[in-house]
Amino acid sequence: ARGFSLPLQRPADCGDARYFDISRLACGPCGAHQRQSAGGSSCVCQPGYRMVSSNGGFSVICEKCPENMSGVTQDGWNCITCPKGLTSEGKCKCPNNEILVERSIDGILLNEALCIHCNGSQQSFSASDASGSRCVRCEQTFINVSKSCDCSSPNILTGGLCFSVSDSLPPKGVATVRFGQLGITLTSAWFLKNLQSSASACWLYSNLTACQALGNMCVMNMNSLSSSSTDACGLFQYIYVNTARLGIVHSIAFWRHNLPWLYYGDQPGLASQVLEANHFPAIFSFKGTDKDIKLQFIAASFDAAGNFLKWQNLEGGILQLCPDTQTKLNAAYTFGTTYQQSCKISVSRILLDFAYPIFYDLFLEYNGDNGQKYLWAVPVLNLNLQYSEMFVNQGSNMNNWLLTRRFFLVDALSGKENDLGKLPRVIRIASKITISIRLVSHTQRGMIYPPLITIAYTDVLVQNPETQSVMVSFSVNYEMNQSEAQIQTDITLGVLGGLAVLWSLLKTAGWKRRTGSSIIDLQTVLKFLLFYAGDLANVFFIITVGTGIYWLVFFKAQQFVSVLLPLPSQEEDFVTYIACAFSLKALQFLQLLVSQLTIDIFFIDWERPKGKVLKAVEGEGVIKSAAAPVSIWRTYFIANEWNEIQTVRKINPLFQVLAVLFFLEVVGFSNLALMDSSSSLTRSSESYIAPWSRILRFGVSAALWLAIAFLQIIFFSVFYERFVEDKISQFVDLCCMSNISVFLLSHSCFGYYIHGRSVHGHADTNMEEMNMNLKREAENLCSQRGLLPNTDGQTFQISISRKMRLHYDRIHESLTRKRGPARLVDSSANTFKQSTRAYNTMNKFLSSFIDHVHKEMDYIVKDKLLLERILGMEFMEPIEKSIFYNDEGHSFSDVLYYGNETTLLIFDILFFSIVDLASQSFVLAAILTYLQQEIFRFIRNTLGQKNLASKTLVDERFLI
Repeated sequence: ARGFSLPLQRPADCGDARYFDISRLACGPCGAHQRQSAGGSSCVCQPGYRMVSSNGGFSVICEKCPENMSGVTQDGWNCITCPKGLTSEGKCKCPNNEILVERSIDGILLNEALCIHCNGSQQSFSASDASGSRCVRCEQTFINVSKSCDCSSPNILTGGLCFSVSDSLPPKGVATVRFGQLGITLTSAWFLKNLQSSASACWLYSNLTACQALGNMCVMNMNSLSSSSTDACGLFQYIYVNTARLGIVHSIAFWRHNLPWLYYGDQPGLASQVLEANHFPAIFSFKGTDKDIKLQFIAASFDAAGNFLKWQNLEGGILQLCPDTQTKLNAAYTFGTTYQQSCKISVSRILLDFAYPIFYDLFLEYNGDNGQKYLWAVPVLNLNLQYSEMFVNQGSNMNNWLLTRRFFLVDALSGKENDLGKLPRVIRIASKITISIRLVSHTQRGMIYPPLITIAYTDVLVQNPETQSVMVSFSVNYEMNQSEAQIQTDITLGVLGGLAVLWSLLKTAGWKRRTGSSIIDLQTVLKFLLFYAGDLANVFFIITVGTGIYWLVFFKAQQFVSVLLPLPSQEEDFVTYIACAFSLKALQFLQLLVSQLTIDIFFIDWERPKGKVLKAVEGEGVIKSAAAPVSIWRTYFIANEWNEIQTVRKINPLFQVLAVLFFLEVVGFSNLALMDSSSSLTRSSESYIAPWSRILRFGVSAALWLAIAFLQIIFFSVFYERFVEDKISQFVDLCCMSNISVFLLSHSCFGYYIHGRSVHGHADTNMEEMNMNLKREAENLCSQRGLLPNTDGQTFQISISRKMRLHYDRIHESLTRKRGPARLVDSSANTFKQSTRAYNTMNKFLSSFIDHVHKEMDYIVKDKLLLERILGMEFMEPIEKSIFYNDEGHSFSDVLYYGNETTLLIFDILFFSIVDLASQSFVLAAILTYLQQEIFRFIRNTLGQKNLASKTLVDERFLI
């Protein structure tokens, strides 16, 4: 690598005695009596020497001029006598208003150069041009004032123009420019040269170019003026006020004849009238011809000297400083497409591309009724303008705005203090340009208010252009008045929030009834708040989903525009609603998880001993006859099956996440969330990609989640569970075949009962007898499985009396006194016997309770009222007798994931949406959503298994 390296050298590094060799990209020595040329890439002769030959580079031969001809001609090839002296480069010079002549008319070189005076008298009126090489007609103001080309005292010479002392000139201008961001006020070389002359020529002669130049200098000074200042804007305002007699242009009160239109006027509240009093006389649509879907912006452009350049269409990317493809640049003016572009631009590139500022008057083109094309002036809101304390171009209060017309992109001219050819000390850049399109309220035909262009300028102190850079942005925003939508949302939130309070109160009342308590204590208040959190989360979820789908459908499907998407700043309330919904739903989900992990459950074994066996009595050495033991394996089997269905859901979570991600990223539904008018699911790689709308992202993803979940629920309930596998119903059947009932208490005095008592009397049998039992049941040769005779009802909601609960708790205390089943190995025989005795006692008590043995703790079986089912509560209080409510479904799944699919689904949707809104990535949201599903499923399984082992005395080692 070292063999292919070379030192970096620039022309400025070579010095006066060397030149930059472009073939070697290195400095080389100049010959004798030579120095570096102005360009740096060749050598030239020193003063007093003429060239004999020159082939470029160092191939130059110089010869000293004789003493009597010490000057060198302008081309450097000959020596000549200079009667009026020499320049620093050794060439002849002439006084002002004289031209240098080195050759005769036929090209013969003179021995002595001539300085010929230009005839400034009448008939000729000539003076030397800027180069001093020929005589030209002098400027007209010289002729008008002095009848010659001389502007001597007492006449006034300024900016190359001559004014009479008797003329009524405007006030003396202040040639300063204020750069407020840097706190710098400097004297501008451009203003010093042109301000007074432009103002005077505009005032005295109504010179159109001078008036435009004066207006441009006011724009370069940020349209800022005060009554006590005579800067560029002060002079412009002076002329504007004192030329009212000239009339106005195009019936526009703010556009004076001969003057550029810079201001809209300083009447308070005028900005709101300009922007909202009248709508733009054209309609736009999302689908149609170019004239219907394109904003035809056109700008009149002027140079700094006030010369009109041309009309320019903005579709050429005139206002976009960031480079991009023509297709993407033109997309900025497609109606309904929110456009955003930002980048960093080096100061060196800005100085190269925008050495001289271009000024623009922006218009929006439209067709009149007669086919004539018309222009609508687009107002400018300059955020850097300093007019008076009354007007502040910040904030949303239009009454405090002062609108202007003319603007520029880059000003690298006014910041030059001395030589106009040198680098400016300060440059001013339009770092943020925003075109705002506002839809007329309640329009159905795509009518808009006049557009507004908002510009923020950045002042840059030029120090090292190669390393300095500026962040610039350009955007087109579409907005409409969202106050009505906000009011409707607030009303909906208030109504549904009030209903949520009532619903939570009913839930709390039901919960109090189920806990067997009538005292309103702190626990009751906390429970109400938990209920309200879940219901309020549902309210927020309904509002946000409804809002997201509303904007998705009505914005994307419209042809003639009637609604526009909220701006990112207007989406904050929506995002807050989603965050509230997620937080409250997470609280409800955790409360649900805790309640499911703390339920009381017991498996009632109906199996009775078959026969007797001989058993040795420990410690006595005798053998006695005893009832044959009942196998525990059926209980273990049912416990394992219950353990498996704890996290079964009505949908497949993995398929749900993958399906949503597939439709979003592969099919392309995510493209519907872009802030553009297109409803296509595909986008070309060459086309402009609009920014995301958070409302549309939520609307699209939530709609897909709900649609796919709904289809899954239909599929599983209609097809899969009916023809393939229904784990919940199968568990009930399995209980019956195992001769085991399940007694569940989700509250102190409320729970569920699965009647699994075998109609065959016993289930601990061999395969042949089991098959015979199934055959008899299929042929209706035995009684039905229901709790009541001649019924099939096996599942019940139970509301037990306080006396029944107290008796249950007394037995349960001894059952769980040594609650760790895994400790049975290390426990004493006495403790084991106590636990076994407590288990048998609980089994005997519950089985006798079901068999109506305890008349003081009896129960009745009845149907729930329709209103009780709707409200999810019980009207009757079980004072003396417990109540078993017939359950047509499998309501015991309420203590499982299966019966809480709505809560789980909404939590998944909100979790997915929160991650997506934070990261703007559907893929990351899908991955994290699946991970949280698996984490909570693992927690539910693990802790649920421990609770199952603790409450049923089933050894956890047998739960697999």
